Amino acid sequence: MKKIDKLFVRAYLGPFILTTTIVVFIFLMRFLMMYFNDFIGKDLGLLVFGKLFMYFSLITVPTALPLATLLATLMCFGNLGEHTELTAMKSAGIPLSRLIVPTFVLSLLVAIGSFFYNNYVNPWANLKGYSLLWDVKTTKMTLNIQEGIFYKEIPGYRIKVQKKLPDGRTMKNVIVYDHTSNNGNKNITIADSGKMYTMYNDNYLIFELFNGRNYMEHQNSFNTYDETQFTKNNFRKNKIVFSLESFGIKRTNEDQFRYHEYMKNIGELTQKIDSTRIEINKSIDDQTEQLKAQNSFLFKKVRQEDSLKLVKITEGPWIDKKLNELKSGYRSKETEEYALSHIQNLKSQIETDLNILTSKQKDVWRSDVERWHKLTMAFSCLVFFLVGSSLGSIIKKGGFGMPVLISISFFIFYYVLMQLGDKYAKEGLIPVIVGVWMPNFILLIIGLVLIRKASNDARLFENDTYYTFFNKVSNIFLRLKKGKTQQSLQNN
Repeated sequence: MKKIDKLFVRAYLGPFILTTTIVVFIFLMRFLMMYFNDFIGKDLGLLVFGKLFMYFSLITVPTALPLATLLATLMCFGNLGEHTELTAMKSAGIPLSRLIVPTFVLSLLVAIGSFFYNNYVNPWANLKGYSLLWDVKTTKMTLNIQEGIFYKEIPGYRIKVQKKLPDGRTMKNVIVYDHTSNNGNKNITIADSGKMYTMYNDNYLIFELFNGRNYMEHQNSFNTYDETQFTKNNFRKNKIVFSLESFGIKRTNEDQFRYHEYMKNIGELTQKIDSTRIEINKSIDDQTEQLKAQNSFLFKKVRQEDSLKLVKITEGPWIDKKLNELKSGYRSKETEEYALSHIQNLKSQIETDLNILTSKQKDVWRSDVERWHKLTMAFSCLVFFLVGSSLGSIIKKGGFGMPVLISISFFIFYYVLMQLGDKYAKEGLIPVIVGVWMPNFILLIIGLVLIRKASNDARLFENDTYYTFFNKVSNIFLRLKKGKTQQSLQNN
């Protein structure tokens, strides 16, 4: 490796590692803000938070790598250009196409690593991360009984405490409604004071009440109430035990989340796509045979190879024809109603079958989009390298100022194109391959144009370039205006 290659490698690796870390951290903070309300008051523990952050850090890596590649190449070539090192190399007769070779090789390795990461690590991280997030979201908040507010989180009970002492255990004026029998407020316990504590590894909550009363209204054999079936008990000390089994995080079986395309690699997605297409073809054959058996008059002039198209019939001239035949000839009212009902039922059946087939076809499109993204996200690293290296050579500005602004602008542009392409592809409005490759194709054209400009030392981002251009345009308008003035004077 030559000294120039080592210079570019050192100038590239540092910003790449730094920007990758920063971008992953930014995406992680975005995740934390999105689900912040789901984490409050649940006493999840450092281990659960550590797992969540680790899994979602891994999930954000495929998105962070293209942006980190763009920013790193911009900073690399911008720093070298700012210190005139890039200009000196070009002056020595070394073309830009040779100078970008070492960083291109590094970006190629990043793209290859990104592809295998997307195919193997990312589905595993998605499965672990989103299954754990689901368990966190469904976990109840920790026991937090507040003064003067009915606490409803313990299943079957409503608890109100008028005052809590600073120790957090002693309570004054306690009311407990027992709704475990699902018969309303028929079992009420009132106490002057009490204390609460947990036992058996916080699996049970104990309310030890003092100087209170219990009111209970009983049902008779006819499930009705009368004033003779009412009991009142006074006590000096009483314990009520609440189960806290519903509190705390409960892990769900991860197999319940494996159906989603984000949790599958290329092989599994291909298998899902093939099996769904087989199901679609089988459904079409079954529906066609069923229609043939029930409505043979529709198939008299239809060839066998065209029979699959009949499931798309929701209305047509044959319906009008049958209705006209019924109206023109003598038919009883019952016959007409039966024929019309038969046609309407047939139309409804075909529409229902079409909705089912469309839903299955959308599953195919979604899986196909995710399968292509394993490759497109990796290829975008090379596209962003091309854009970043050419822009860095033209701008000749290093640091985190101009490169960050340009990188974010290009990434937002790429992200919007990707979202639009994915949306149209998943809806079947455009072919999947067009939707997923459109952002890379557009940025690739921009990159090729910019690399040509950089090779010719174009001054795209210098003020005097645009000042000269606007001067030329204004001069043209002045000449045109002067010519019109002279022509009008001659005519006069």
